[in-house]
Amino acid sequence: MDTAALIRMLQDTMACTDTATEKRIIRFQHVSDYRHFLQQLPAAHSSASSPQSGFRKLPSIRSISCQLPAEETLEKFAGRIWIEKDCQISVHASPQKSTATIDKGIPWGVNQIKAPQAWSTTTGHRIKVGVIDTGVDYNHPDLRQSLSRGINLLNRSMLPYDDNGHGTHIAGTIAAANQLQGMIGVAPRALISPVKAFDHNGSAFVSDIILGIEWCIRNRINVINMSFGMKTRSKALLSAVINAHNAGVIIVASSGNDGKRRTVDYPARYPQTIAVGATNKLRRVAAFSNRGSYIDVYAPGDKIVSSWLRGKYNEMSGTSMATSHVSGAIALLLAHKPGLAPSEIKSIIKRSVQPLRGSKARRTIGELDIMRMMQAVDKG
Repeated sequence: MDTAALIRMLQDTMACTDTATEKRIIRFQHVSDYRHFLQQLPAAHSSASSPQSGFRKLPSIRSISCQLPAEETLEKFAGRIWIEKDCQISVHASPQKSTATIDKGIPWGVNQIKAPQAWSTTTGHRIKVGVIDTGVDYNHPDLRQSLSRGINLLNRSMLPYDDNGHGTHIAGTIAAANQLQGMIGVAPRALISPVKAFDHNGSAFVSDIILGIEWCIRNRINVINMSFGMKTRSKALLSAVINAHNAGVIIVASSGNDGKRRTVDYPARYPQTIAVGATNKLRRVAAFSNRGSYIDVYAPGDKIVSSWLRGKYNEMSGTSMATSHVSGAIALLLAHKPGLAPSEIKSIIKRSVQPLRGSKARRTIGELDIMRMMQAVDKG
């Protein structure tokens, strides 16, 4: 393949200012073509993932992301590369936020999945949970003990500070640890690695998520929390998810808040993830939650209180919130029994659920129950 010709063509099309462009992911079918492409990129375009260079490298899936005219198909290189739109992807949570005085301590969801009963056995000690989200409030008193440095993919020179709130809320449910004045999450001794891929609007591109997954694999993260989704299937995102799965990283993904019965959003729809639906205090599927056979497990997601920006607390609803309960539960499980593979963990969770109330769903899909989960793994 003439990679020099491809580079010239890309630079020419990217330089066109008179046509509407969109972000695209270009994937190379052959690793040798990808290597040659990177070798021949001009020095000005060689800084890894630099937005100014026009090209973002996605090495784990032999791809780049760049702006191209919407109609450009690069037909001349058909069979050696494929192109997909670098879609936008959004966090899964209700926009309404309450700032009323909120009861803290052990939130109802953490109690409902029986996390406190497991704390005499496991607290998730040193299990690394990557939260690909909007960042985190590093100064929140309930999170200070639970955070590692993480990465800001939108601005590599800065810590992944949260300018939205969603990521801080997710982190609190997983691993908040402030017994006296604040709240306690599912796995209070787990370590959160915030991966800021989403902007202040709770929006990211698929390429940002892929870079986040790459970072998590490189940094030996045990569990990745993905409280976001989109309707369209992405081959590039699937490739990154498969890489993580093959590296032994467990990916927990929210199913979406459309109240649909037969579908869930991507990446939760990929079989290599654990797809999470939301329940309410009555152990019923929350009205907003997607449901059905694609769901692997349900967890509390309705009116969930957790940490918020500027040291505050907030109540939010969404399959996002349910997902963070499951990520915390897996941290408890891995600290108790290290070395479990992603497929083993998925199987343990699915066979140890509590049946849902008022549900005609088959009994194999139910609500997360940490004590049943621990018994299932101890029985082997």
